[in-house]
Amino acid sequence: MIFLIFVFCSGLGMAFAVPPTSFYGLAWVAIVPLWYCIAQKKTTFKEAILAGLLWGLGYYGWSLSWILGVHPMTWMGVPWLASLSIALFCWIFITIWGSLIAISWSIGVYFIYYFSRKRKPIKSSFHLSFSRILISIAFWCVLEWIWSQGDLWWSAIALTQSPNNLWLLQLEQFSGISTVTFCLLLVNGLITEGLLNQEMKPLVSKNFSLGNTKLNFHKAITFYRFPFFIFTIIVLIFSHLIGFYYYQLPLENSADNALQIGLIQGNIPNEIKLYKGGLQKAIEGYTQGYEALARQGVDIVLTPETALPFYFEDIQQHSSFYQAILDQNVPVMLGTFYQNKDQYFNSLFMIDKQGKVISRFNKIQLVPLGEYIPFQSILGNLIQRLSPLDGHLQKGDKNQTFKTPFGQAIVGICYESAFSEHFRRQAAQGGEFIITASNDAHYSSSMLIQHHAVDLMRGIETNRWVARATNTGYSAIVNPRGDTLWLSDKNTYQLHKDTIYTRQTKTLYVQWGDWLTKVLLILGISSYFGCLNTLSLD
Repeated sequence: MIFLIFVFCSGLGMAFAVPPTSFYGLAWVAIVPLWYCIAQKKTTFKEAILAGLLWGLGYYGWSLSWILGVHPMTWMGVPWLASLSIALFCWIFITIWGSLIAISWSIGVYFIYYFSRKRKPIKSSFHLSFSRILISIAFWCVLEWIWSQGDLWWSAIALTQSPNNLWLLQLEQFSGISTVTFCLLLVNGLITEGLLNQEMKPLVSKNFSLGNTKLNFHKAITFYRFPFFIFTIIVLIFSHLIGFYYYQLPLENSADNALQIGLIQGNIPNEIKLYKGGLQKAIEGYTQGYEALARQGVDIVLTPETALPFYFEDIQQHSSFYQAILDQNVPVMLGTFYQNKDQYFNSLFMIDKQGKVISRFNKIQLVPLGEYIPFQSILGNLIQRLSPLDGHLQKGDKNQTFKTPFGQAIVGICYESAFSEHFRRQAAQGGEFIITASNDAHYSSSMLIQHHAVDLMRGIETNRWVARATNTGYSAIVNPRGDTLWLSDKNTYQLHKDTIYTRQTKTLYVQWGDWLTKVLLILGISSYFGCLNTLSLD
């Protein structure tokens, strides 16, 4: 029982590796207690499930606690106590949903070690240990991939390394977040197997001479008693050296590809955003910001998600903002709503300098409960969306592209930042730079830096410049290496002019997607079962 408490604390340790605390070094050891606990011969099946649950509650419970920031929702007419209940329900639900990854992994790893203990090695257990590590890593990568295909997805363990461990994050160019996940789990697995195999015989044991002195190799080079720990150090050094090599490569920016972009952080509190006072403040703030940036000579202006919370047709007909576009003749990417008959979309419009819409991107990944009700026919009568909007938002088409006067952009609207495939697909279709438009004002402040860290990872994966415009922070400019060149203050109205560059390169990840997970799964299964076939029955 004491060790299970330690497992829970290690899950908390993994959560502290995530922004805003960002003690990213903890992630390299935080899975060891869980792994070690499951691998013990005396651990029962129920204890393995409990260990996974406790670790998951520690990691996902703390790292996703920003969801509690939706309370209070009294501004939406929700009573204070009901608001608290809704916030707690959302937090508990997404924590358990995330914990199912750790629980599922724990069950799988339990059986991996259970079946391997039924046999004994003929010569050395090293091959068996490595095969157990490999298949365990593959299983975690598969589980995260499965979860990322659904509508509830955020805290991949790779997030623990962003935004501070930029050397390691460069490896995302190979196969997305699974590359970082592989490195983290490989180190955790090697340490675990090292603890399980402390009495393992050396890989090489023989005498050799040093001058006139004969030495026993086993005694002189004692680290061969612990090969896993040596390999741990090698993996840590080698992975970061590869990352450093890519990190220091020049970006080769060209003046021909330069784009002067202006960002507006409107800072409209959600409490007033969709009501008369907020609507008027939004019109005034974004109009004045647009005009100021236009006078500074920007090529294009980017606004946050639903910066003007109207239907676009109303903005065209009645808004001073639209009139400012006709007067200033500077293109703008405007976050607003789009209505098509009885369908409603959260959209980003590309409006050229003549005020014509040349492209529109409808948000694909909608926030469950906030923007739509899952299982509407079942839950619709029980749960109202956590939004005062009339009507239900629809999901956009996955094959959308977003054309701008300066090339094709890769678009992420708020929650879409968590879905790396969303960005990879657009980069593969010719996207030359990333723009994200978000509104994180619903949540606590820790969400702001996590969202920035996630967008930063998307830029590294696709080797693209990133421009972020948010309602309350953090708006930012990030280069393809993950360096944050400008970061806004939070909860302030800010304007910013900066330069980003269009790029047409395609990383291995953009071309092939998450190929590493498939390779790990094939190698892990073949290695594990191949190893079992070479072992004798107990």
